[in-house]
Amino acid sequence: MFLKRIEGPRAVTLPDGTVLSRADMPPASTRRWVASRKAVVVRAVEYGLMARSEALDRYGLSEEEFESWQNAVSRHGVDALKVTALQRYRQL
Repeated sequence: MFLKRIEGPRAVTLPDGTVLSRADMPPASTRRWVASRKAVVVRAVEYGLMARSEALDRYGLSEEEFESWQNAVSRHGVDALKVTALQRYRQL
């Protein structure tokens, strides 16, 4: 078995004790972004599993889009990433 050489760690331990690995990341071909997938990408960048630039390139995200995800999670939690709740959290 061959392991692809990557920059950075293969897994990180989050403050709640769970382990986030590269295998937990959504596929690079993801086009439908649900709240749970957005949250995994934001956590991966925040805790050093992948660089911000790598996440933007891999998933084809803009700086503004990723920043809005980060702001929503930091201010209101993962529920703020749901499209149905987007308007409610933007007004606060």
